[in-house]
Amino acid sequence: MDGSRSYKLKSSTGTVVSTKKEELIAILDHFNIQVDNPVSVLTQEMSKQFLQSKNDGDKYKFFMKATQLEQMKEDYSYIMETKERTKDQISQGEERLAELKHQCLEKEERFQIIAGLSTMKTDLEQLKREMAWAVVNEIEKQLNAVRDNVKIGEDRAARLDRKMEEQQVKLNEAEKKYKDIQDKLEKISDETNARAPECMVLKEDVIAKKRAYNEAEVSYNRSLNECKALKKDNEQLCKRIEELKKSADQSLEPERLERQKKISWLKEKVKALQDQESSVNQEIDQFQQAIEKDKEEYSRIKREELDVRHTLSYNQRQLKELKDSKTDRLKRFGPHVPALLEAIDEAYRRGQFTYKPVGPLGACIHLRDPELALAIESCLKSLLQAYCCHNHADERVLQALMRKFYLPGTSRPQIIVSEFRHEMYDVRHRTAYHPEYPTVLTALEIDNAVVANSLIDMRSIETVLLIKSNSVARAVMQSQKPPKNCREAFTADGDQVFAGRYYSSEYTRPKFLSRDLDSEISDLENEVENKKAQILSLQQHLSALEKDTKRNEEYLRQCQLHYKELKIKIRKCISEIRELENIEEHQSVDIATLEDEAQENKIKMKMVEENMGQQKGTMEYLKSLKIEAENKYDAIKSKINQLSELADPLKDELNLADAEVDNQKRGKRHYEEKQKEHLDTLNKKKRELNMKEKELEEKMSQARQICPERIEVQKSASTLDKEINRLRQKIQAERASHGDREEIMRQYQEAKENYLDLDNKVKTLKKFIKSLEEIMTHRYKTYQQFRRCLTLRCKLYFDNLLSQRAYCGKMNFDHKNETLTISVQPGEGNRAAFNDMRALSGGERSFSTVCFILSLWSIAESPFRCLDEFDVYMDMVNRRIAMDMILKMADSQRFRQFILLTPQSMSSLPSSKLIRILRMSDPERGQRTLPFQPVTQEEEEN
Repeated sequence: MDGSRSYKLKSSTGTVVSTKKEELIAILDHFNIQVDNPVSVLTQEMSKQFLQSKNDGDKYKFFMKATQLEQMKEDYSYIMETKERTKDQISQGEERLAELKHQCLEKEERFQIIAGLSTMKTDLEQLKREMAWAVVNEIEKQLNAVRDNVKIGEDRAARLDRKMEEQQVKLNEAEKKYKDIQDKLEKISDETNARAPECMVLKEDVIAKKRAYNEAEVSYNRSLNECKALKKDNEQLCKRIEELKKSADQSLEPERLERQKKISWLKEKVKALQDQESSVNQEIDQFQQAIEKDKEEYSRIKREELDVRHTLSYNQRQLKELKDSKTDRLKRFGPHVPALLEAIDEAYRRGQFTYKPVGPLGACIHLRDPELALAIESCLKSLLQAYCCHNHADERVLQALMRKFYLPGTSRPQIIVSEFRHEMYDVRHRTAYHPEYPTVLTALEIDNAVVANSLIDMRSIETVLLIKSNSVARAVMQSQKPPKNCREAFTADGDQVFAGRYYSSEYTRPKFLSRDLDSEISDLENEVENKKAQILSLQQHLSALEKDTKRNEEYLRQCQLHYKELKIKIRKCISEIRELENIEEHQSVDIATLEDEAQENKIKMKMVEENMGQQKGTMEYLKSLKIEAENKYDAIKSKINQLSELADPLKDELNLADAEVDNQKRGKRHYEEKQKEHLDTLNKKKRELNMKEKELEEKMSQARQICPERIEVQKSASTLDKEINRLRQKIQAERASHGDREEIMRQYQEAKENYLDLDNKVKTLKKFIKSLEEIMTHRYKTYQQFRRCLTLRCKLYFDNLLSQRAYCGKMNFDHKNETLTISVQPGEGNRAAFNDMRALSGGERSFSTVCFILSLWSIAESPFRCLDEFDVYMDMVNRRIAMDMILKMADSQRFRQFILLTPQSMSSLPSSKLIRILRMSDPERGQRTLPFQPVTQEEEEN
């Protein structure tokens, strides 16, 4: 449903017969169906509104509308207005009659004094004959000059063709050179890419072998240190054994045993402390790693938060620009653009520009397909904000204006200087063609030729295809030979596709060319909210990381303190052990034990030396593997570097070749434009030659018609024209003084006919006004009499209906002030004064409403009557009386249909074939909706 109003007239079978409003109105008029008449369909609310209204004028309007007296009154008023307008027309016609009569007398007087001018007319005819052949002579001279120009133009066209062929050869050579360099560069790139995985594998192999060699070296150094320590212990043991053997005093044996016992205990304590130290050291490493990991995560999240904030700031600025652009589209191209354009208009009005600059270019173009907006923006980029100037003088003026709006250091729009042309370049011979996909030029609607020419010059938009699908774009540009004249393509996602390269777009939505601003604003608002939520989440993550870092640092500090305490205890215990071991013992030591220990020490030394030999061999082997891997890695890395060194000059050569191709294309385009311009001029001259030849034939034909024989004319056409004008002025002066007889006669006849016609119309209108006044006087008297009869009938019916319930009532009509006052009194009329109907009870008011409506029914014509909840506030007596009254009236008017709606039971009504009762079933307990179902045509008829 679109909200529009429609009409349908259906037959008894449900077939639509007509949908015309005029036929519906004709049916309503024929059956006297008054749709907006409240007497036909009156609801309880409407009856309450009119019967209880404080304004008696509203009741009077209700009565007038129900009886259609209001329509009769409006018709009468419209006829009287029409009569007044007709009288005004009669007055204007009488004034015009006097003017026409005066003009008619003047024309008749001028006709009497006209004289002939035959001699001057004869001379004028002779001059016209000479003038005809003089024009022929001048056209022949012009025709010879045009023929000479056409011959010169054809010679120059041949020279331009040769220049075009030379330029095409240069362009082909430049394109071939560009293609060769590009192939070499692609070959080097492919070779580099092919070696990259091998380089990565070798690099990982070098790292792994270095790690293995370092581990072997660490193991060897550890064994070497262990061997040195064992040798030192062995020397000390041998020295100690010798000292003990020399000692003879065995009296301090118990003290020595006590010392040995304490040393053993201290060593066990040192071992336990060292275990704790190792455990704490591991915890310190773990906490340090956790802190380092948290700090790295914190830095990463902080960088991510900064990136999100930058994105949020950019999106907010873009959102503000989009909202501003809803009222001013130019603000999409920058907040200063509207003010800059006003300054440009003002400078142009002051004459500071040769031609008014055009821009921004994005505001001068329109998309044919909105889905290609991002692709076109990715292609044109900053050109959408650029301006075009006719010359460098205009550019300097525009630069001065821009400095007022753009601060130093900020980016300004680009200014393109190119001579303004009123016609767009003809690029049909160099346009890229594909049967399915458009170019940028064909995808745009550009009304200004300057804008189109600038985009062709700066971006070659006629050679850029637009392909919505990324995969299809790759297939068109890379899987097969690109279309003719096509160097690149853009996808709907803004990706740029070349024959051998593919670049993804940095943008996800168009900024300047999108049409659906509301959708973009909604998307940006959602994105801004998402970014804000992302920043909040990142800040919460940062806060959690800070807390975790502080907690780990506190644990680390506690572990470090514990580690220092353990170190102090270990050093203290070792110091005590050394002090005990260094005491000069005067007692005998168990030499056998020390000799056993020395023997064990020698065995350990031998095992360590054997292990060292194995580790040294392993280390040498791993070293050779490491050196071999490094050599391989250096070799392939050197090759990749050599390829990169080869690629750098090729890239420079490729850029130079690309610039050369563009230069040759511009040169070719220059000659093409020159050739096109020259050919257009040459064709124009040829058309001029043909036109001159045709004009010569026409003038000669006209001259022969004026004078069949050619006349030798010495005077020029301009001289003859002056003589003819002078003679015509003289004839016109004579005619002005006396007038032309035929013209005066014609004017006289026209003035006389206009006078008689207007006089007849005025007389007819006067008769019509007189007859209309008589008819309207009679009709107005009849209208007043009819209104009085309806008023009396309504009063009588109302009193009669009230008396059936022993009520008294009064209706006062004031037709002058257009008011109707109704008052009702229950009971006998002499018992109380008449009251306003608002003072009645609900049942009494409903009964009075029924009486009033029945009285209006008696005097109004309508094919059906409808009452809604007429007995809702009546008691049983009033309801029975009102129902009897309605049934009695319905029985007396069987040619009308009566529809009554009531919530009360109608079981007391008498059974009759004229009465049909439709009763709705009682709703179920707890039911909230009515069980309505669609009724088919057959069910409705049954």
